[in-house]
Parts: sequence; structure tokens; C-alpha cells
Amino acid sequence: MARKISLILLLVGLMLVMTGCFNIDQPINEAREGIWDSYFVYPLSWLMITIADALGNSFGLAIIIVTILLRILILPLMIKQTKSTKAMQAIQPEMQKLREEYSAKDQQTQQKLQQETMALFQKHGVNPLAGCLPILVQMPILIAFYHAIIRTPQINPEVDPTFVAEPQMFLWFELGQADPYFILPLVAGATTFIQQKMMMITDNPQMRMMMYLMPIMIIAFAAFFPAALALYWVIGNLFMIVQTYFITGPNVGKDKEPKTGGAKNK
Repeated sequence: MARKISLILLLVGLMLVMTGCFNIDQPINEAREGIWDSYFVYPLSWLMITIADALGNSFGLAIIIVTILLRILILPLMIKQTKSTKAMQAIQPEMQKLREEYSAKDQQTQQKLQQETMALFQKHGVNPLAGCLPILVQMPILIAFYHAIIRTPQINPEVDPTFVAEPQMFLWFELGQADPYFILPLVAGATTFIQQKMMMITDNPQMRMMMYLMPIMIIAFAAFFPAALALYWVIGNLFMIVQTYFITGPNVGKDKEPKTGGAKNK
């Protein structure tokens, strides 16, 4: 579990570094160069522009549609993650018994606990790191989508001084700027919390810490990033909440570990 949390934090840090490693001050257009711009950023920018043109120049709706399309694209991975979470939840009573049986803190006992735990995972076909794969897939998409938003002149005219266009407004905010009322960042944080709460399989202190830490990080990012990216995050979270509800039911996030008495050492 600690490895998974460390991986998530590492990927978030990597995303922040990568957002500054590319030419984010250069507009994206048909004259793009390089693999990153040609195969990641430009297709997303082109798709947003095409959809917006079909919807009366509404880039807010275009971002929502592209977000849903991206979520559908990675849906098989997310379903696998959700089912893995449900499987982990199902074996929690057996894992609790192992923790009680091997509760001593000496190295030999803890190694035996790890061996028995891995054997339990293999018996039930559970991969505790299955949830990391969707994160690995999502991060390049999120970074590319960030670049597509910030480098598309129709959304962010500041990236191309020669491009003349009115600021793209959606609801109460400008897509190329941070939400001035901080409503969208708060909604992004709240939906992140709800999604993680639904996915939490046990009252693990590390998972509980992440359940509160991640929404705070998302709020901080969304408060300074373009509102279009925060909109993407909100729609993606809502998609995940609905997906989790229908795949696993409303009780996936409830702690089902049995309450037991004292542990015995071995």
C-alpha cells in the first residue's frame, strides 16, 4: 500500500515537472514538430476545435465531450481497477486474520505475513497494484490535455499574440484562466474526495491520509491552472463516481472488516 501511495505522489510530481519541460509558451498548430506535439497534444487540440466548431464555438462543451471520450477510451482499465478494488474488499476478513495471526513485529514474523498475504492474493487472483496502471495511463493524457488547452489559441489567446479572438467563457469562468471564484477547484477537490471514499476498501491510515491529501492537492493545482483543466478533472471525477456506483454498488467504500478481539503473537 505504501508503494502505491509513493507511486501516486511520484506521478503527480512528474506531471508538474513535465508541464514545464515542454514549450508551453508555443501555440500548437498544424506546423507541430516532434512525437509529443504530433501524436499527443495536437490531436487533442484538433479534436476540441472540431467539436467546438460543430457546437457553435463552445469550447466548454467541447472539453466536456473530449473528457468523456477519453474516459470511455480508458474505461476497460478503470473497470479492471474497480473490480480489483472490489476483490480486495472481499478478502479483507482473511487479511485481517493473517494480521492477527502474525501480529508480532519481528522481521521473521513480518516476512511470513508478507508471504501469506501474497499467497492469499494469488489464491483469489488479486493484484494489489492493479490500480496503478490506470494512473500510469492517465498521467500522459492529462499532461497532453493540459498542453492542448494552454497551447490552443482559441482557448488561451495569450499563447499566440497574433491570434485575435474573444476570451472563451463557459458558465462563470474563462477557460484559459483560473477560476476567479475558486468554485471549480473546490468542486474538483470534493469530487476527488467522493471518488476516493467510494474506492477505499479498508480503514488503512495511509489510505485515509491519501483520501484527504489528494483533494487538497487537486484544489491547489486547480486554483492556479486554467479553469478548462479543472473542468476536465471535475467531469472525469463525476464519470468515475457513476462508473464505480454501477460496477460495484454504493457500498464499495464502506469498511467491512470484522471487529475482532485481541491478536495473538506467533
